Amino acid sequence: MERLARKATSLASANREKNGSLLGSLVSSDAAKRVQGLIQDAVAKGARVAAGGIKDPPGMEPTVVDQVTPQMKLYSEESFGPVVAVVRVQGEEEAIHVANDTEYGLSAAVFGRDVTRALNVARRIESGICHINGPTVHDEAQMPFGGVKSSSYGRFGGRAAIAEFTDLRWITMQSAPRHYPI
Repeated sequence: MERLARKATSLASANREKNGSLLGSLVSSDAAKRVQGLIQDAVAKGARVAAGGIKDPPGMEPTVVDQVTPQMKLYSEESFGPVVAVVRVQGEEEAIHVANDTEYGLSAAVFGRDVTRALNVARRIESGICHINGPTVHDEAQMPFGGVKSSSYGRFGGRAAIAEFTDLRWITMQSAPRHYPI
């Protein structure tokens, strides 16, 4: 937790023009207020802000909120801000349950030294994309991109796009009529 908070704190934020940040501002002051509301709700219900928070709306520092539980809005609502909600679990089964305890399912990630075990966990997570030992933000032209549940309709990218957005159909043609023998 300390390493994650330290990493978040080390990231420059908000104004790319002024400080070379890779993180931009939120889309609006209203978006910043919405994200701040999610954080405040979590803190009021027992979570702890380990790093970051709203700077000057719409700017926001990378934020880590620890000890998030299902009773908090941040557990189930997408923040659309640079916020990591840390949900502590006891073991693999509970981790899989928490990962699937959402109406969304676009992208997930599993980290582990034992890649076979990580693959077995990834197979049980309900998401359109699951990365092992890599970030959830990854897109390539040939990669089928899309989610499950409330996280998209179908797939786009590569062969998956052709299959998703077309209907296979068979048409025959003859140059002259043929007699059918019945």
